Amino acid sequence: MVRYVTYKRVSTKEQGKSGLGLEAQERDISIFLETYSTAPWEVIGDFVEVQSGTEDDRPELAKAVALAKKEKAVLLVAKLDRLSRKVSFISSLMDDKSLNFRVATMPQADKFQLHIYAALAEQERDFISQRTKAALREAKAKGVKLGGLRDKTMKRNKVLKEQARAKAMKLDGIVSPMRERGDSLRQIAAALTEAGIATSRGGTQWQAVQVKRVVELIA
Repeated sequence: MVRYVTYKRVSTKEQGKSGLGLEAQERDISIFLETYSTAPWEVIGDFVEVQSGTEDDRPELAKAVALAKKEKAVLLVAKLDRLSRKVSFISSLMDDKSLNFRVATMPQADKFQLHIYAALAEQERDFISQRTKAALREAKAKGVKLGGLRDKTMKRNKVLKEQARAKAMKLDGIVSPMRERGDSLRQIAAALTEAGIATSRGGTQWQAVQVKRVVELIA
């Protein structure tokens, strides 16, 4: 059996609270496990961090790495930049012979390919940063009033969170009784799929990670 330790990261507290970034990562990890992983498989640990990818001191990642090494499990992330946005940090993980990790969105990539991708992504981010700074300087020179966009984004995220909770609460009468009697997330997912209940995105196939999200929202 292949055992996995999953790690998910979002950059801000607002993202962590809204679950917007986490939901996408959970979806990608679920697709990898169901489609690309050798069967049977088991997730023995799930770690979530709300911290910038430019910071190397991340307690939850350290725990995930330690558990993966101790149990000889595979550290699984949705995207390479969830581990770090710094090539040097990713390289240090690659050099650790006792750690094996996979990237869900690049299921066939080996460590060499991941290293090249990380280096190219870092160069692209540096260029985008310089381009953004130049655009802001130009806008300021033209007298454009900066700011306001962040407030709009936060308001939008709040609305999306409220909408997600409202949808989850409609399933409370089904999910909560099943949880109370000890049904697993997979069993609940199968029941919702069989009942023809649509997911939050309008899909017809429920996954355990989606049920987990519903449970967290109605808690």
